[in-house]
Amino acid sequence: QVAFVESGGGVVQAGGSLRLSCEASGRTFTIVTMGWFRQAPGKGREFVAATTWRGSNTHYADSVKDRFTISRDNAKNTVYLQMNSLKPDDTATYYCAVGPSVLTTIKERYRYWGQGTQVTVSS
Repeated sequence: QVAFVESGGGVVQAGGSLRLSCEASGRTFTIVTMGWFRQAPGKGREFVAATTWRGSNTHYADSVKDRFTISRDNAKNTVYLQMNSLKPDDTATYYCAVGPSVLTTIKERYRYWGQGTQVTVSS
């Protein structure tokens, strides 16, 4: 199994930036893809971005494309989500999780969710 710990959330003004970190532990060698999701109060968990654990394949939700960048540092067992030009609609709890062998936006395909980190964007 794999466990994730998300960090880096906080409160930022609209237009600002944050970088979220997701440190993995356990059987990280089993990871092929992983993703970031977010959940705002009263809403379902929404796909944000996904990446292969090795290599450079990525996919983004249309709502964050060209603003967010997913990356990873395998030596640190950590994946990042660089968030720029933040909007109030980005306010949510952000989670990372292990995905399947191909990139997907379907949350049901992901497992081993972290506890999340809160991002609040003020107007």
